[in-house]
Amino acid sequence: MTKRIQILAAIWCMVLFCVVTLAQEPVVNIDSHRHPNLAEAQQLIAQASGAIRTAQRDNRYDMHGHATKARELLARASEELKAAAEDANRGR
Repeated sequence: MTKRIQILAAIWCMVLFCVVTLAQEPVVNIDSHRHPNLAEAQQLIAQASGAIRTAQRDNRYDMHGHATKARELLARASEELKAAAEDANRGR
């Protein structure tokens, strides 16, 4: 019974890890006509996140959480760029 619980816990952790990894994708949602520089920066963030995701897959996600943390920070940076664009829109 204990081994069965350990296996179920391991499976649950893997599922949770996958959900967290997929949920942190940076979005590209800035109007490139109004804010071309911010939109380009957001696009580059999405590309960087994709490259990190590929590196994670190639390394079987064995990076001690550093790559995951980097992707979380990129998603946050993308959100901040969107907030900057919205603030600029209000200022016009």
